[in-house]
Amino acid sequence: MVPKILLLFCFLSTSAFAQTGSISGRVTAGTETVTYATVMLKDTPWGTPTNEQGRYKLDKIPAGRYELLVSAIGFKQVLRTVQVAAGTDTNLDISISASNSTLNEVVVTGTRTERRRLESPVAVNVLDSRIFSLTQSNTLSEGLCFQPGLRMETDCQTCNYTQLRMNGLGGSYSQILINSRPVFTSLMSLYGLEQIPANMVDRVEVVRGGGSVLYGSSAIAGTVNIITKEPQESTYTLSSTSSVIDGKAWDHFLNANVNTVNEAGNAGLSFFASHRDKEAYDANGDGFSELAELKNNSFGFNSFFKPTKQDKIDVNAWSIQEERHGGNKLDKPADQSDQAEYRLQNNLVAGANWDHRSLDGKSSYSVYGSAQNTKRTHYTGIDQADGWGETKNHTLQGGFQYNYSFHDFLGGSNTFTAGAEHQYDYTFDEIEAYNYLIDQKTNLTGIFLQSDWDVSSAITILSGVRANKHNNVDGLTLTPRLSAVYKLGNTTQFRASYARGFKAPQAFETDLHIAFAGGGISLIQVDPNLREETSNSFNASMDFNKASEEMIYGFTLDGFYTRLNSAFVLEEIGTDDNGNQRLLRKNGSNSTVKGVTLEGRFNYSQKFQLETGLTLQESLYDEPVAWSAEIAGTRQYLRTPNTYGYYVLTLLPQSRFNASFSGVLTGPMQVPHFGGAPGVTEDQLFTSPTFMENNLKLAYRFTIKSIGKDLQLSTGVQNILNAYQSDFDTGRYRDSNYVYGPARPRTFFFGLKFGLM
Repeated sequence: MVPKILLLFCFLSTSAFAQTGSISGRVTAGTETVTYATVMLKDTPWGTPTNEQGRYKLDKIPAGRYELLVSAIGFKQVLRTVQVAAGTDTNLDISISASNSTLNEVVVTGTRTERRRLESPVAVNVLDSRIFSLTQSNTLSEGLCFQPGLRMETDCQTCNYTQLRMNGLGGSYSQILINSRPVFTSLMSLYGLEQIPANMVDRVEVVRGGGSVLYGSSAIAGTVNIITKEPQESTYTLSSTSSVIDGKAWDHFLNANVNTVNEAGNAGLSFFASHRDKEAYDANGDGFSELAELKNNSFGFNSFFKPTKQDKIDVNAWSIQEERHGGNKLDKPADQSDQAEYRLQNNLVAGANWDHRSLDGKSSYSVYGSAQNTKRTHYTGIDQADGWGETKNHTLQGGFQYNYSFHDFLGGSNTFTAGAEHQYDYTFDEIEAYNYLIDQKTNLTGIFLQSDWDVSSAITILSGVRANKHNNVDGLTLTPRLSAVYKLGNTTQFRASYARGFKAPQAFETDLHIAFAGGGISLIQVDPNLREETSNSFNASMDFNKASEEMIYGFTLDGFYTRLNSAFVLEEIGTDDNGNQRLLRKNGSNSTVKGVTLEGRFNYSQKFQLETGLTLQESLYDEPVAWSAEIAGTRQYLRTPNTYGYYVLTLLPQSRFNASFSGVLTGPMQVPHFGGAPGVTEDQLFTSPTFMENNLKLAYRFTIKSIGKDLQLSTGVQNILNAYQSDFDTGRYRDSNYVYGPARPRTFFFGLKFGLM
């Protein structure tokens, strides 16, 4: 009896198995595998993630016809029909393409090699051209504030120079790169972020904290890598935007982009051009501008050539010419004004890069070089003083990098990176009438070594060290870093990092700006005994993202802590023989910057999309800084709010019509106000109010069928509720650095865009 039962059981089992089959294959995006993609049969319980090789297998699937759905964060969903035959394995390889989401695109800034964003051991945020468009950001400076942990600050009422603050630290603590090269100098930082037009930029990769110390000095707060546009296909786009500022002043942009790629796909050229013409704006009717007059012409190109399948050569160059004039009597030469700042600046930047990859794909190397040259004629003066000056600045940078991958390294895989680079920078800035002179040459040589070790499919450890030799620092400065990521399934990543950084004693962007204060001018001089500043930075974060058939949603919680040793401070040290204020840059006490940043994102079926970020932080010196000779110093960082953030809300982001709401939050901060302006008898420390700047953009796109091109019409308003500073100083003796809050008042705009979108 028992043998008959066993025989019957075996027969039924065999019959059941014979009625099932399996599906297996590989998920790729271009030439890359896609790990942790979700592969499922619609309306069934069968599904599985891809492994570290991008492979999947669904076993014991009843024979029949199914719809197989592949989804991955940062990629468009793919649906394929598949027939499962009894007793057979059906092979189905799937190729997917990136979506407009930047959640998992390829980034290079965190590791100096290409990595998927969610797999990188260093957290990298991406600001792409989509955000520039949705927020009506015509320049790089307008768009950077729509990134978590970043804040753009206007620091002069007359010339409107800006600086980027990251994680509570000033602009000189952020390393700004152009196509991964550090040629964005202190002088360029004064106006450069506003001078760079958005149509030049493909994307901006942001690493907060010291995780990118392998790029050299000044990467204490983080790194901003500006990647210019590279041609993908032959297209062209023309656009024009006109804005009216508070009903008083016009601001016009005219942009053009042309891309061409040959049929073989091994050579291409991307060309951009931009023209800006902005009228001066007077907020309080005193005859002196709060927003300077601007005329800007920018153009450049980015090209590539692949002579072989293993080689790629990139060449890029761009030029910016800008005339900037603020103050009064702007129709006359600057030295005939009662108070004025005038800048005529020419920037030339160029770079070349040669990449070679071995046939087996295990090794690669890069040889690169870049350069920039800036010339500036400038005037800063009151009552027709002889405040003319001249600035010259040029930078040369070059190096090489070698990568080798071990696919079987202690049970995992490891990519080792080694390289060396040198940077030379010369800055000359002089105004003879004020006995003001900066004549500075710096040389920085760096040798770096890095290990990018995938211990397993879930754990990656990134370790590295850079040895730096700076001509203003005795001996070698070592800047190590250690980062790790733990991937919990395909939804969650935990990251932690430590980095040691340094900042060399040299002139920074604020030292190159001469302000008005106390009825005269304010000059910054560098302490001859200034020594390097060092830092220890710690970051820890949790990144959660969930993709389903209808939506993508997620959040990031990031904590940061930076300890600065012998921090650079500015203290007032009296006046010169002409009664002008003198500020000394010197080493102060140690200081601490710490806080948390929360990011959120949600997209429902491309009908509703929200991206937002909020930073809560604290920046304190161990000992008070005597920023004024008249009143007690303060431990708080000046002009640094403890709360700031942003949001971008888009309705129907992929349809012909879309509506975008965006906003920037700036919390209270301590703003110095020097005496001498009308009604201001002595120095004081002012606490600014909270500002919430809200914007709206409406856009409609339709196709001109006869030529197969799109035309987009857009309109909207920036700073809808006119959240703008209301207590600017008046007259020629104003304190030009007493400025805070949003960069512009209520502004209406309308635009046209023609081409392939």
